[in-house]
Formats: sequence, structure tokens, C-alpha cells
Amino acid sequence: MNDLNFLNDAFIDFGSDLTDEVDSNTKKKSYSTSKIPTIYLVEDDKLLSQSIVLYLSRKMGLKVEHFEGPNEFLQYLGEEDSNEEFCLLTDISFENSGTDGLYLIDVLKEKGYNFTSIVMTGFASIETAIAATKKGVFHYLTKPFELDVLAELVVRAMTQRMGVDSALFNAKEKETPQGEKIKLITPREDDFFCGMIGRSKAMKKIFERIRKVASSNSTVLIGGPSGTGKELVAQAIHKISSRVEENLVTVNCGAIPSDLLESELFGHEKGAFTGAISTRMGRFEVANRGTIFLDEIGDMPLLLQVKLLRVLQNREIERVGSTSPISVDVRIVTATHRDLDKSVAEGDFREDLYYRLNVIPIKIPALKDRREDIPLLISYFLSRFVSADGRNSIDFQDETLEILTNYEWPGNVRELENLIERLVILKGGSTIRPEDLPPKILALSNHSVINTDDLYQLPDDGLNLKKFMTTVEESLIKQALDKTKGNKNQASKLLQMNRTTLIEKMKKRNITDLTI
Repeated sequence: MNDLNFLNDAFIDFGSDLTDEVDSNTKKKSYSTSKIPTIYLVEDDKLLSQSIVLYLSRKMGLKVEHFEGPNEFLQYLGEEDSNEEFCLLTDISFENSGTDGLYLIDVLKEKGYNFTSIVMTGFASIETAIAATKKGVFHYLTKPFELDVLAELVVRAMTQRMGVDSALFNAKEKETPQGEKIKLITPREDDFFCGMIGRSKAMKKIFERIRKVASSNSTVLIGGPSGTGKELVAQAIHKISSRVEENLVTVNCGAIPSDLLESELFGHEKGAFTGAISTRMGRFEVANRGTIFLDEIGDMPLLLQVKLLRVLQNREIERVGSTSPISVDVRIVTATHRDLDKSVAEGDFREDLYYRLNVIPIKIPALKDRREDIPLLISYFLSRFVSADGRNSIDFQDETLEILTNYEWPGNVRELENLIERLVILKGGSTIRPEDLPPKILALSNHSVINTDDLYQLPDDGLNLKKFMTTVEESLIKQALDKTKGNKNQASKLLQMNRTTLIEKMKKRNITDLTI
């Protein structure tokens, strides 16, 4: 541990001589700027990366973009302006990547990017530190480290290497003081749009694109993660279009068995197959002169993709068991949570159909990419679920709101809505504390300041602490094994212990192997 402290404390001293010559070109690029550069964080440790992003963005007011590996970061940079100056925070080693952080720095230099870098590692050595200094990194930081130390290094790197005016950081601190509290926001009339709600720039852009798209008959492809409200976008397009008086027909292509989907879409003639006791119209005919919304289009079988392509080209359908075409005038809106570019490359989705569908793309941002809307959405959902007399109303501790705002929300708006409904039902009439939130949210938020005094109340007659702690340990081990379906490697990571330690504890506690 002393070696690690030595590397952290002495890095600049022994590295300055080595970097003077190597970094001379970088220093020539430095200039005084009135803009704080973006920070790009490349780190595959989810808990650490979340902590860094939250600290630098919430406490320091800095813009931080996170990437799990070098390849993902390089792909992103390929779409950005190579003249943009930035600060790179990168781990040195990555579990699932053939590229390390020092090689990443070499690649960025070869491509001519203007940046300064801070590297992090949990496996420190003098040799690695010297290699880092030769590449001109500003600082070599060993894990674990304090976030305020990292923040100080970032400020020094930007002011000393990039010429950023130090007064800008003082201004940022005034804008986002550490004592700032998150407050619920009551929605205004202009925050609502066709059943959707949002005040962020990202959502305002979506609303504006819907207005423009609705007036045309072009095919629309709606993308975005599950739970972001893709069906609401489709409904909005139909609602403000000239087809609003006609039908909006929704078909979930992933929920209907593939052998029945063709009949659902195009209909069938009597006797076309076993069970076809009468002629039946398909969804396209029902939607004639209106709009058809094909949700989860990425799950459509390849055979049906060919037939859908023919419909798009000829505006005609054929019922199953018939050879007579039927003309249809229908606006087609599709949606998927899948990456169709990847599906096309893997041969799971037809390229020609993809280009036919992707005439006007609308990409719905994940909730984590529009966090400023979270207090607004919470307030809105409370107005929906709290009764008129307010007897089951809830409020939130400041710390709870901070956790909810900083949580990643993998289920997006749908997950937030379900949580608020659950809290109103189960905790109505009380104040929501951090420990009232689901364990998943606390774990993924890296929340470590729960009031432990309230986790368990000591009985008046006391308890056997050793036996109690044994019971808690057994429970947590069983939960970890249950969540990972018995995978000891994954369970040990959840419990942040070595796999061998987990196995020894399982043997000692006589916990059954749950491997499936």
C-alpha cells in the first residue's frame, strides 16, 4: 500500500522530466479558453464510473461522457469533431477488451486529437507509471482514490495543460453548490405533448420532429430503449396528422407467433388453413386510410419481411390463401428497441426493408440521458396516483430525490412510473427515505449513506450478534446465488469478494450449490 501511495504522491515529480520532451507538442497546442472541455471517462467498472460521473457532473458542474471500453470510445469519436479539445480519464486494463488505456492514448495521438489524460489502475507498478509518463499523461492514479482528489487533478490538468481559465471552475461551483437540493417540478402546460411530458432539450426536439413528420405520409422508424414511450410517439404522429379521423392500428410483431403474424397483418380467406372457418380482414385492411403501427419490427421473421417490403413498394396486400391483390392506403410507422444496423450486418434483418422503413428516424432518448426531466415526471406521476383527498400522498427526503435523479433507470420512464405507483400504494402518507427504495436502485446508485440505525431495531432484551450476522450473511449469499442462477463467479462479484472466499463460506454455512 505504501508503494501505491508513493506512486500517487510522487508521480508528477519523477514524471515531469520524462514528459517535458514528449509533451512539448501538446503544450504548444494549449491555449487560453473560456469554455470547459468535455471529460471522456473510459472505465468498465460500473460502480466506480457512476460515482465519478455523478461527482464531477453534480458536484463540479462538469460535462462527463462515459464509455465502458476503448473501442466504444473510439467509435464515438469517429463521429465527432477531431479538433475538439477534451480531457480523458481512462482505466489502464479492461476485462473484455483487447485494448488497454495506454494504447488508447497512442491511437488518439496518432489521429491528431487534442487532449490531456489522467490514467487510473488498480494494479500499480513503477514500470507502468514510467510508461504512462512517457506517453505524456498528466497523472497516474491508483485505485482506490478519493473523488475529490480526482476532481482536483481534473481541474489542474485543464488549467495547466489546456489553458482553461481557473475562474470558470469557480463559476461552476457557484452554479452547482454542494448543498444544492433537488426539488420536484410541477409540470406546466407547455411540458405536455400528445400524452408525453418533458421539458429537456432532447424531448423538445422530439416534439418538434413529430410535428414536422405528422403532416407527411412518409414512413417513420422510431428507435430507443424499452420503456421510453415509442408507442406514445406513434400515437402522437397519428393524432396530429390528416388521418386522425381514421383508424390507428397497433401490431406487436414480437408478441404474435410467427406462423400467425402473416394472417394477422394481411388477413386470410376461408379454408386457407386449418381453423380458417371464415374470411378475415387483416390489420392492414382495418387501417386503410389510417395508420398502422408495427411495434418491435426487428422481431419480424425474414419471410414476412419480404412480404412487408412488397406492401411498401406496391401499396397492395394479399390475404393468405388468395392471389387477388387488395390496394391499401395506409401510413406505416414502425418501432424497435433493437439496433437494426447490427441486425442487418448479422443477416437478421433485410437491408432493403431497413432503408424503406428508415425514411424518417426518430430516436427516443433513454431517461438517463434526460435526467432533468425526472423531477418533472415524478411530480406528474404523483398527481396521477395520489387520491383526490391526498390521504396517500408522499414526499421525499432530499437524499432520496438525489438517488432517484442519479439512478440509471434501465427500464426508463416505465420503470419510474411503476416505482412511484408502488411507493404511493405501499408508503402512502409518509416520507420516502433512501431505505424505502428497492435494493436494485440503491445498489446501482452506489448508495452508501443509508441510515443504518433504521435497518434493524435492537430488541429490548438484546440479541446474539454473532448468530444474527451469520443469518444476514447466509441470506445475502443465497440472494446473490439466486440472482445469478447459481453462477459463483457472478455472485462473488455482486458480493465483492473472491470466488474462493464465497465457496468457503458456502461450505461453512452448508449452503446448497444452486448452479443450473
